[in-house]
Amino acid sequence: MAEQAQPHVGEVIESSTAEFTAESRVLHGAPPFGAYVKIDGYPMIYAITYNISTQSIEPNRRPTAYGKTEDELRLEQPQIFELLRTEFNCLIIGYEDETGIYQNLPPHPPKIHNFVHFCSATEIANFTDKAHYLRPIFGQARVPSDDLTIAAIRNAHLARGENGHYLVKAGKEVARLLKDDYDRLHSILERIHV
Repeated sequence: MAEQAQPHVGEVIESSTAEFTAESRVLHGAPPFGAYVKIDGYPMIYAITYNISTQSIEPNRRPTAYGKTEDELRLEQPQIFELLRTEFNCLIIGYEDETGIYQNLPPHPPKIHNFVHFCSATEIANFTDKAHYLRPIFGQARVPSDDLTIAAIRNAHLARGENGHYLVKAGKEVARLLKDDYDRLHSILERIHV
């Protein structure tokens, strides 16, 4: 649990045991879909970004179209961008405390106003050493599970910088989880190309 050199990417604004919502530090600055993120604290919580949205900060007011590019709007009406925010939702896939890394839900949800950081490649590789973290992805109805699984496996593979051993390991776990749904399994495995 090392110190953070990079600034946070977001701040938790809603929290539950299985997921959280964070507001991006900058407009349009959310982690990409399928990115591994963490919340420092005790315990350190690991999650995967599964939804990103930008909307008005006022709940009953929608942005309107102006027929201009973003650059033109920033020049002519920069105040418009102060009325927008970007939020991202993350599925919690595990945690780490002084006894080790666990690929299950943490004992408590993240605290409101905790900062969200990108995971380093080393943290991603260590956390995804076992592929059991994929199970919760398939258990959530609101999550686009097939696409999130593909993105999570790709990102874990890229963090390792290896020749494909992790892809085989993760593919076996997906096959085990979807053993009764060959078409879905085939679709996921076909789309995991890096």
